[in-house]
Amino acid sequence: MLVVGLGNPGTKYEETPHNLGFEVVDELARRWHISNFKKKFSSELADYDLGDTKVWLLKPQTYMNHSGQAVQAASQFFKVPLTSILVVSDDLDLPPGVLRVRTSGGAGGHNGLKSVIESLGTQEFPRVRIGVGRGTGADPADYLLSNVSARRLFKGAVEEAANAVECILKEGMQKAMNTFNQKKDNSEP
Repeated sequence: MLVVGLGNPGTKYEETPHNLGFEVVDELARRWHISNFKKKFSSELADYDLGDTKVWLLKPQTYMNHSGQAVQAASQFFKVPLTSILVVSDDLDLPPGVLRVRTSGGAGGHNGLKSVIESLGTQEFPRVRIGVGRGTGADPADYLLSNVSARRLFKGAVEEAANAVECILKEGMQKAMNTFNQKKDNSEP
């Protein structure tokens, strides 16, 4: 399974809502005691053996709009089937902290997902979306790339999204969808 967290590289973007995918990959790495991320496929990449399942954690360093290039390169190299590429991203259209686990779907206006869809040539890959809401400003890009201390504000959502990824890996998509696709706010008060 290739678990891809979408985000933008660099300290400028670290605590922005648009980097929640990176935050989830970092949370999984923390849980699994992984510290050996390497630079490969224009990404930060680490691997982990979860029982009999090989898991690669990928954080594309291509900036959001070109994430698909890194995903495609890694998935081709490791011969990962599309149904075993799990993409974790933020979602403006979901209320803050609400998760959605899906087996496939469109980009929904998300440029990172759009890039992955274009590079893979399909929408048929699973994903975990983390609601960030639309903020209070008129421009969604300003909100997504603003430093709102996403680590603090969305800490509960990041932990729940990591739980959803682990559920997918251990118990499958259907169990994860039944468990995590409920309307609840996982953001911090």
